[in-house]
Amino acid sequence: MKTLFATLLMTSLPFFGAAAEKLAVGDPIPAVTCNDQDGKPVDLAKEGAQGYLLVYFYPKAKTGGCTKQGCSLRDNWDALQKAGVAVLGVSTDDEKLQKEFKEEQKFPFRLLADKEKKAVTEAFGVKNLIGMAGRSAFLFKDGKCVYADHKGHTGDQAQVILEFLKSGKK
Repeated sequence: MKTLFATLLMTSLPFFGAAAEKLAVGDPIPAVTCNDQDGKPVDLAKEGAQGYLLVYFYPKAKTGGCTKQGCSLRDNWDALQKAGVAVLGVSTDDEKLQKEFKEEQKFPFRLLADKEKKAVTEAFGVKNLIGMAGRSAFLFKDGKCVYADHKGHTGDQAQVILEFLKSGKK
């Protein structure tokens, strides 16, 4: 029975898409480009080359947990800016939905629409079994990952990042 299940799982992976290895602390920011909510290309390696860049992933715009995660960052924007942290949100939603989400929630940061190629979710290793982005967050300093949370946070995403920065582990 276990062999049958394993065989079925392995044969279905091409359908669902196997995720790449998860990005880890010490890894460089992936050199991928993706459009933001306005259709403008964003080169993540260039964005994260200097200073702090938080790249957070969420499964679906305009849903409960994803809204809480983004609002945590929005509501703590002044503290994040004071700490020198730029922010990019990423999901596999299209540009139109990302734009609506950003405008409705008044997010002061850009949202990336990784719908077509899923290059960003693939490069970070956060694509889940049905092809959406798995909730996670990565903080980069001068192009290197200094913090990796493969489960992500919802209502306290900003506080977790700010506490990490205060801890001196950066």
